[in-house]
Amino acid sequence: MENYDYDLRSVQEARNLVRLGKTAADQIADYSEEKIDQILKNMVKVAKENAVSLAKMAVEETGFGKVEDKTYKNHLASVVLYDAIKDMKTIGVIKEDTAAQVIDIAEPIGLIMGIVPSTNPTSTAIFKAMIAIKSRNGIVFSPHPSAAKCTMNAARLMHEAAVAAGAPANIIACVSMPTMDATNALMSSKEISMIIATGGPGMVKASYSAGKPALGVGAGNCPAYIEKTAIVPKAVSNILASKTFDYGTICASEQSVIVEESNRDQVVAEFKKQGGYFMSPEETAKVCKLLFKNGHAMNAQFVGRSPQVIATAAGFSVPDSIKVLIGEQQGVGPDYPLSYEKLTSVLAFYTTKDWLDACEHCIKLLQNGIGHSMSIHTEDRDMVMKFTKKPAARILVNTGSTQGAVGASTGLIPSFTLGCGTWGGSSVSENVSPMHLINIKRVAYGTRDCSTLALDPSFNYPELGGGTQFSTPIGTSSGCAGSSQECSSSFTSNIVAEDKEQLLKLISELVDAMKGGQ
Repeated sequence: MENYDYDLRSVQEARNLVRLGKTAADQIADYSEEKIDQILKNMVKVAKENAVSLAKMAVEETGFGKVEDKTYKNHLASVVLYDAIKDMKTIGVIKEDTAAQVIDIAEPIGLIMGIVPSTNPTSTAIFKAMIAIKSRNGIVFSPHPSAAKCTMNAARLMHEAAVAAGAPANIIACVSMPTMDATNALMSSKEISMIIATGGPGMVKASYSAGKPALGVGAGNCPAYIEKTAIVPKAVSNILASKTFDYGTICASEQSVIVEESNRDQVVAEFKKQGGYFMSPEETAKVCKLLFKNGHAMNAQFVGRSPQVIATAAGFSVPDSIKVLIGEQQGVGPDYPLSYEKLTSVLAFYTTKDWLDACEHCIKLLQNGIGHSMSIHTEDRDMVMKFTKKPAARILVNTGSTQGAVGASTGLIPSFTLGCGTWGGSSVSENVSPMHLINIKRVAYGTRDCSTLALDPSFNYPELGGGTQFSTPIGTSSGCAGSSQECSSSFTSNIVAEDKEQLLKLISELVDAMKGGQ
């Protein structure tokens, strides 16, 4: 009975939050660009002041990742994001094409539901709150139960900062009693205009099935190909910096490393030099058994864990200097568990004959995280262009895929919601930004006379009947200003053959009659 009451109360809370949030969203819809920017600046200030404390809360509550890296995630979601979006036009006239006489005007969506994962609980909340306010929307968060406290705290801080700077009350809210019933109540609520889902495949699928617009992102399984022209020490350094960042909890982190026979020895030596531990087949089997349950589903107990924790749990030990565990694999699929997504400090390792073989391996690996991201380390631009054919929305070159995909080390828009396109069942293939949270209405002036559209020479369909190329509307002129013969030629060019001779005879007789009268 107690659980039943909790569920009822969680649903009622969700209903109350969306009603209040909708009122706030209606109010902020009329805010000016200057007022929105003032609110965002205060949110950034508060996020920066609390970046470390929020990171500590997230690690303590979930057990995932590192405080210093989660702090940087909070920094990226606020300070770095603001610098990227501050000049973005999301209010009023955002574009005007004077030649085509079309004006684009941005309008807010309304109230958004934000689903927050346990792997990035505070940074995702900050990020989604920022892009919601930038586009003049309200947002209600549904946190992951295992990260509810830190997500709620992040949402509370963002709300207090926004309201202190002039935003309406209840513009940012978070469910305090997360249940599936509460999440479903939010999804089905008439007050919610859009869902932004960042989380597991089940939650993303449910979002797209809610009967309203949704921005959902799927799982990643990013391969990293070290091509034979790559600068190996740099490539290995980038991969390790990426995979060890928050112990691999970002879905864009590398899951597999692919090398060629020609550079295998150099790459292996470099990984060992920089902190990679190549497990024996027996150790690899033990780690696989530990990491996965029910096939290739990741065991949450080992998400975002250090290699030392994982090795110890698997029954062997590694030095403190080790940054990542590496298991060699001979194939892709259920018989090779490391070929699937591993949001922790473990990598699969593949050796291929050449770039074509590497290409096939990347395609196979991407089927288990299709549409997300992959990285290639190479000094050959032609090779980069060949790999752009892979089914991944982000092809990242000479950078760690974690930092590259979220826009920290590349020119991509900073984001914690990475679209996977139709390959991965997403409605977007780019990094989600405030531009995805607006409606664009278009003002279009008439540039052609509606009554003379059929006079376009390209409108040429003799089979329409009568053999005419087009009909001249009443009150319009053919525009002929030449001699009588030229006029007759122009006029008769659109008449069927059998009528042309009669018409020419009639015109000739008319001209002769006019001459005779002079």
